[in-house]
Amino acid sequence: MKRWLHYIKPYWVYFLLGPLCMIVEVVGEMFLPKFLAQVINEGVGMSGNTGNGNGYITVICIAMIGTALLMMLGGVGGAYFGAKASVNFGSDLRRDIYRKVQKFSFANIDKFSAGSLVTRLTNDVTQLQNFVNMMLRMCLRSPGMLVGAVIMAVSLNPRLAIILAFAIPLILTTQFLIIRKGFPRFGKMQTKIDALNSTVQENLTNVRVVKSFVREEFENEKFSDANGELKRAGIDAMNVMIFMQPLMMLLMNLTTLVVLWLGGNQVITFVQTGFGMEVGDLSAFLTYVNQILFSLMMVTMLFMNASRALASGRRICEVLDETVDLTDENSTQKERMVTEGTVTFKNVSFRYYKDSEETVLNHINLEIPSGSTVGIIGSTGCGKSTLVSLIPRLYDADEGEVLVDGVNVKEYSLENLRNGIGIVLQKNILFSGTIEDNLRWGNQNATDEELQKNAEYAQADLFIRNFTEGYQTELGQGGVNVSGGQKQRLCIARALLKKPKILILDDSTSAVDTATEANLRKAFRTELQDSTRIIIAQRITSVMDADMIVVMEDGRITGVGNHKELMAGNQEYQEIYYSQMDGKEEAHG
Repeated sequence: MKRWLHYIKPYWVYFLLGPLCMIVEVVGEMFLPKFLAQVINEGVGMSGNTGNGNGYITVICIAMIGTALLMMLGGVGGAYFGAKASVNFGSDLRRDIYRKVQKFSFANIDKFSAGSLVTRLTNDVTQLQNFVNMMLRMCLRSPGMLVGAVIMAVSLNPRLAIILAFAIPLILTTQFLIIRKGFPRFGKMQTKIDALNSTVQENLTNVRVVKSFVREEFENEKFSDANGELKRAGIDAMNVMIFMQPLMMLLMNLTTLVVLWLGGNQVITFVQTGFGMEVGDLSAFLTYVNQILFSLMMVTMLFMNASRALASGRRICEVLDETVDLTDENSTQKERMVTEGTVTFKNVSFRYYKDSEETVLNHINLEIPSGSTVGIIGSTGCGKSTLVSLIPRLYDADEGEVLVDGVNVKEYSLENLRNGIGIVLQKNILFSGTIEDNLRWGNQNATDEELQKNAEYAQADLFIRNFTEGYQTELGQGGVNVSGGQKQRLCIARALLKKPKILILDDSTSAVDTATEANLRKAFRTELQDSTRIIIAQRITSVMDADMIVVMEDGRITGVGNHKELMAGNQEYQEIYYSQMDGKEEAHG
């Protein structure tokens, strides 16, 4: 409750006024049947006997109209304040979930699928928001109507009200059993929504690949399976709740029938002997019975929504309670900036799954001098990308230390550490917006001249200018309307705009031709002389002219040196060289 109170406190006025307005409506509902009974018992009788009942009826009707107007104001006020409270509650909750996700490390994100996080941010929050709105409108109205109607019914006819002593427990017990059976099914339904969202997101993000491999039919079947699972889970959950309403109506109608039978006999007795129940009182009693039964139906709806909201709340709490494994809370040098660009790995080991015995990196020791160009090469899956991911703390080493400028990366603030490092990941990501917007991720305050200059270094300026809109060209989500090579060069330009002391290129020139790659390497040497450049590559020509080349195999470093030294004494490097060059002349860009 402490968590939810955190979102209630800022809007406590709305949370208070909403239910109070609904109480006004409830009080009106208690008086209207009494007024109607007076009209029937007194007014109609006076009109028949003395002819003076019209004035009495008029007074009562005016009172009823005034009561109805007050009820309308109460109902409108309750709806208004309930909406204000629930929408603000949902907005703040959604904001905090999103902020928490932004703090997640790669390991935290790996634990939740993207589709699941989207569902929790949207559908699950909406379920809680709707429940809050319903609760504010019913939390006092339903019990208030129940208690008030019971009191009024007992005051009218205590003997007839005994029926309620049997009907109310029976209805409540039935509700409890049905809700208990239906609750687990809502959690299962939300899980199926996760799966469907993941399927849709994956398909739309990779739609070009789907079409190029003519896999539309396969994706249709995949979607149909996920959609069918959700449909079955939804029907399974709703069947229980659908069964509730007709069962409740049956119990309500049976209760009304018993009241009519017994109350009708009392009315007949009153007509014959003057003792029993008047017609107006029976009419009012029936209205109160209906109010009691309707309030129980509202309780049913409230519990039904509560069961689904509870399932969503648990899923939201899983995100909010997730422990972020990469923080700078205990950092001792938060104000320190990356100024030189030296990188040191001291006996570093790392595994993605902490309970696994197999390591991805095994006792890595490496010194990268400031301002040098370092190439890292090796077979696919040997740990190259994982190694450089430890420098900006995208992951933390399990053993050993990673030092930047002689300081453990854990002692920097994450912001200062990552601001000093430019990284172009293996998977190049662009965002919706213009080319200029995407480039300014590197430096929001960069001038147009700086944008153009760094685009030239990245060999991107020429193709950008060939677009009709130039730097104002709109990119689709993920940059789907530019080629792979163009996307890589835009990502490199974005990283260069940061003016980083350490630039990491993770196989980021694989989609460009060798001439363009040579121009990129030349630009790096001339324009980033003071920066440390770490280049991960599959092509040996990408690293041949580096100051230092690191050869990796199965999470270990098997060789360090320049091209000449490695060709003379490192078997893995020789194998890579001969398999790629195949007698071709060396091209050093």
